[in-house]
Amino acid sequence: MNIFTHPKTSERDLRLKAAALGRGEDGEGSVQVHLDPTAELDGAKVFAIYGKGGIGKSTTSSNLSVAFSKLGKRVLQIGCDPKHDSTFTLTKSLIPTVIDVLEKADFHTEELRPEDYVVAGYNGVQCIEAGGPPAGTGCGGYVVGQTVKLLKEHHLLDDTDVVIFDVLGDVVCGGFAAPLQHAERAVVVAANDFDSIFAMNRIVSAIKAKAKNYDVRLGGVIANRSRETDQIDRYNAAIGLTRLAHVPDSDHVRLSRLKKSTLFEMGDSPEIVAIQQEYMQLAERLWAGVPGLSAEPMKDRQIFDFLGFE
Repeated sequence: MNIFTHPKTSERDLRLKAAALGRGEDGEGSVQVHLDPTAELDGAKVFAIYGKGGIGKSTTSSNLSVAFSKLGKRVLQIGCDPKHDSTFTLTKSLIPTVIDVLEKADFHTEELRPEDYVVAGYNGVQCIEAGGPPAGTGCGGYVVGQTVKLLKEHHLLDDTDVVIFDVLGDVVCGGFAAPLQHAERAVVVAANDFDSIFAMNRIVSAIKAKAKNYDVRLGGVIANRSRETDQIDRYNAAIGLTRLAHVPDSDHVRLSRLKKSTLFEMGDSPEIVAIQQEYMQLAERLWAGVPGLSAEPMKDRQIFDFLGFE
């Protein structure tokens, strides 16, 4: 028995559907998990990090979390990938997931303590891995909802300034768009290439759909693993996006993952310091508040023709 077959699941799903009645459509054809009105995140600034699979969202999220912590902020990072590898550079381990601890407690949340599923990482960043359903089963949005419910029950958000959701890959199902229901700003990580910009365009569409009924807005784009940013900048100008930061393609980033370390622990060479400063400036910019963007995504065939060189 697990969280996706547990008898309580269907009952709670019915409550969520009932709570969603009266809302507008969440986008054409949407079957997304709706926000439990009792599980809204209040007080902290909440960011959801999206992007094509393998583009470096976890690296970006972890280093951004450290940058916020070095600004003196109390930071919570939530990994939303079933691989549960979002936070390992912060904690130096694969920590237990929310699903793991719920199963051990037979889904009696009242028996759980924060230390069962929250691990302190580098520079005090608090780390959670939501986990997810086995391949081909269940809904990742339900897992995110259970994680937020635990945070509320244990009052962990009372002592948090910044929450970062590190979300699995492209938005291809309603479940993994669930963090958008909690976030103030969604930030997209993209490289200067066709595939990641094409995926970013789909993510922009998903965020636009969510923004109809929730407070989330696009915050901008982090260019990652790219020497140049010309294609990203051209796309941004065409649809109304802004580049927030540029992390160049550096072997130090690859080595940091192998060493299970953040870039803030990788030394003080000029190249590493430059990347650290880019993350610090990004954290300062996000904390100060970036405007919500009303970008207009392209149709798939339109962006196919748009990207590239003449």
